[in-house]
Amino acid sequence: MKALILAGGRGKRLGELSQNKNKCMTEVKGRPLIQYSLDLACKMNISEMVILVGYRAEDITSAFGTEYKGIPIKYAVQPEQKGLVNAIECAAPSLGGEDFILMLGDELMIQPRHQQMLDMYKKEGLFAVCGVINAPDKNLVKKTYCVVERENNIISRLIEKPENPLNNIMGTGNVILKNEILSYIPKTPINANRGEKELVDLIQCAIDDGKIVKSFYICDSYLNINNAEELKEAESSFYHP
Repeated sequence: MKALILAGGRGKRLGELSQNKNKCMTEVKGRPLIQYSLDLACKMNISEMVILVGYRAEDITSAFGTEYKGIPIKYAVQPEQKGLVNAIECAAPSLGGEDFILMLGDELMIQPRHQQMLDMYKKEGLFAVCGVINAPDKNLVKKTYCVVERENNIISRLIEKPENPLNNIMGTGNVILKNEILSYIPKTPINANRGEKELVDLIQCAIDDGKIVKSFYICDSYLNINNAEELKEAESSFYHP
């Protein structure tokens, strides 16, 4: 099992805060955003971290080098910012055929339960597990994706940035995936609004093919940092897990 941490974005909505550095190197409580994801990955039973870089890649490679807390780091490059699915595709050779947990380098979580999610994935022999939270406000689901479940937390449908969320189940970028998910990339449709392939549509292709994907309530509180307001919220409310 490897950890794939996506950190290739420019973060234009952060304005001047990310103008001269990679978005994931923006600091919260004096530490780069991506370091929180690295720390979470270290608490799981993984063999290697693969960090997907792109914009100002040297910011990350020079800061973290080739290992972090004893776990090897390998870097993959996304030459152009073409979304999450393209990022996964660019990182595919570095995964070496292993299953992986996907993480975003701009997410923060309070009281995360990644190891428990990994335990469920292995015990039940699942194709994938999507880390979700119970959003206190349904409108928050519009920022990520909506999860529609049937019995036993089995996911039947994923909806990217829904205009009218069907429930309060909010998806995060923390997803455990079998390496076989890579075979569904060519089948994934291009999102008409964004002009790129979306993670939820990639996973939906597997669901529609009969693969069992479940949700797992991964943390008590969650922030995806996309703008100065969310960064300010993180500074005032987030604490190190």
